[in-house]
Amino acid sequence: MDHRPWTKRTTMIKISQKLKDKLWWLIIAVDYDYSRITIADHDLTEDVLTLWLEDKHDFKNTLDECLQVDIPLKQFAKIIKDESFNSYEGSKMHPTKNYLYKDSIEINAPIRWYQDDASLYEQQYTRDTVLKLLLTQLIETQTLGEDMVLY
Repeated sequence: MDHRPWTKRTTMIKISQKLKDKLWWLIIAVDYDYSRITIADHDLTEDVLTLWLEDKHDFKNTLDECLQVDIPLKQFAKIIKDESFNSYEGSKMHPTKNYLYKDSIEINAPIRWYQDDASLYEQQYTRDTVLKLLLTQLIETQTLGEDMVLY
């Protein structure tokens, strides 16, 4: 793990070799134009966030034709927390010393925030961020020859 204070810690998403291969085929199919990869649909259960991916230039008729990516809920929650989606920068009063200080104020627990507090736009942005992190991680780790592991 990178402990340099000037770098942002990013959640690593653990994916199987089979899914890595399928993601590479999708990347090749879009001619390495990552902006063409879109989320066709999504589902959130108590265990997993499922994203169905497709090429914007080749829309599929059914979800069975899309690439299904399952993100464990624990990893999804970690992404929300690491990206500070469920919190904001604010001022707090120290309980005993009576001074104000800046701190991150959590709106709600990550998954509860996503389900109960986030607007539709924020939910979509969060899912798009997961896709972006997944693709960035795939490219960076595969070109560097590193394994994808959750930190």
